[in-house]
Amino acid sequence: MRDVVYLDQIEQAEALLKPQRIEVLRQLAEPRSCTEVAVELDQTPQRVYYHVKRLLEAGLVRQVAERRVRGIHEGIYQAAGRSYWLSPRLVGRIGLRQTRDRLSLGYLLDLMEDVQADVAALDLTRPDLPSIGMSGDIRVRPEQRKAFLDELQQTLQDLFTRYGGAEGDPFRLAVACYPKGDPNDRTAPTAE
Repeated sequence: MRDVVYLDQIEQAEALLKPQRIEVLRQLAEPRSCTEVAVELDQTPQRVYYHVKRLLEAGLVRQVAERRVRGIHEGIYQAAGRSYWLSPRLVGRIGLRQTRDRLSLGYLLDLMEDVQADVAALDLTRPDLPSIGMSGDIRVRPEQRKAFLDELQQTLQDLFTRYGGAEGDPFRLAVACYPKGDPNDRTAPTAE
């Protein structure tokens, strides 16, 4: 089972985005037969098999074994991944990319789409892929925002200059900084 299955075909999205199929997929986190899933979901095995068959056709489930039960062959199925990403390209680009204004929300969304596509293109079955993910919250007073962004940009530029040579393994560094909204937090930034 892969950690992430990247869905970039409309047929895959159509197969996945049905509430009953999502429930079947959740049940298939561990290898199970349609009969076992049917008992858990209070459905008939035939109904569950219908959904499993659609998920198989879309590559979201795979048959991992087969056993004989009362003279018939029963398939054992498992979800293809622990999580599923829908490519933003399924909808298609509406409007132009926001490449000029790095402080715009549009630029941030374009950057996240690029990161998502890059990660999906990696061979996620290799356990030795060197990567790092970090996340944290900081608080910046309005009068400090410009200084903070300038310092962040300079720090990143220093890293790009220091490690941006032509030798070594290529890595992409993407940093996102955005206001964290929480309706219960009165200190969260608001639109003006």
